[in-house]
Amino acid sequence: MYRFIYCLLLSITLPAQAQEAAAPLTLAAALQLAGTGNPALSAARHELAAQGGALKQAQALPNPELQTLVEDTRRATRSTTVQLNQLIELGGKRGARADVALRGQELAQAGLAAQQAETRAQVTTAFVDVLAAQEGLRLADSAQALAARASDITARRVTAGKASPVEATRAKVAEASVRLELNLARSTLTQARQRLAALWGSTAPRFTQAEGSLDALPALPSPGELEARLAQSPAVRQAHSHLAQRQAMLVVEQRRATPDVTVSIGMKRSEELGRNQAIIGLALPLPLFDRNAGNRLEALRRSDQAGDQLAAASVQLQASLAQASVRLATARLDVDSLQREIVPGAQSAYDAASKGFEFGKFAFLDVLDAQRTLLQAKNQTLRALTEAHHAAAEIERLLGAPVTP
Repeated sequence: MYRFIYCLLLSITLPAQAQEAAAPLTLAAALQLAGTGNPALSAARHELAAQGGALKQAQALPNPELQTLVEDTRRATRSTTVQLNQLIELGGKRGARADVALRGQELAQAGLAAQQAETRAQVTTAFVDVLAAQEGLRLADSAQALAARASDITARRVTAGKASPVEATRAKVAEASVRLELNLARSTLTQARQRLAALWGSTAPRFTQAEGSLDALPALPSPGELEARLAQSPAVRQAHSHLAQRQAMLVVEQRRATPDVTVSIGMKRSEELGRNQAIIGLALPLPLFDRNAGNRLEALRRSDQAGDQLAAASVQLQASLAQASVRLATARLDVDSLQREIVPGAQSAYDAASKGFEFGKFAFLDVLDAQRTLLQAKNQTLRALTEAHHAAAEIERLLGAPVTP
């Protein structure tokens, strides 16, 4: 019974996990899954809804108070008083409180936008990691095929007496080393798939593969575009909303200097006199000891602090954007150099060394060196492509939306 109740509570309190289809997964589909199943994004939406409730409460009028007073316990001389007390807020306090709640709602909206940008960047980065891991596994398979071919050629040459058995041992060692790299590539892919699926709340990825290409390099935004969109970035919007909320809180504390009035209307029944008496009262606090000076000073300093935080956020955002732009520009240059010169040259050198070794013109060490150079060049290309997409995702996170050339 207790287990049933516990499972029922979990089903009520925990959000349902998004499940992807057991098919190839695109980036758009991954972003859609994260948009509905990401826990951090759901928490930001709940915060925005909660601020809506806070705004509604801040606009409510204070409740009246019903008060009853009985004097004397003897019926003949008893006096009974019934009165209604109503607090009347002066100085615009309710409007100031509503303004604070409205600024809190704007802050929650900015926080939701920031979390959406963060989630998009996380999904994009994780998706790129899966694509890179898939390509890394393909490169490892290709390297194993090359190592197996070199080992087969070496074995035939040793059998024919054209090569030393030592070269056959080297070929076997190289092939075993490549198998280790293949196992590492499989593990890397498994971990990348799990990290991606976790972004929409899934612990067991069901998609068969990530569908996309790393060769399509992201655009490098111009400095003018970055500058134009700097003020609308989620971090700056959050800092502006936080400053506005602190300034509204300062107004609330300043409005509290005006005392509120409590109006009382009621009736008093005197049994001894045998008549009813109307009661009209007015209560006004006297600010002799507590003038709310401490709260006003705190609100003022909090407002100054929020202004400094806005300036710090702007500086930090500019520095982060500059760094991400440099990363993207450098990665684009690296990819261009690797794809145009280094990889084709390494491929040509490996083909020549492999064919020359087969005909007895080169030693096996030359083949190993050429193979190592080729694989290193391909892995460098893969890392440069991945870095370019990571940098573009970081720029998108900072700006809150995709960039255009």
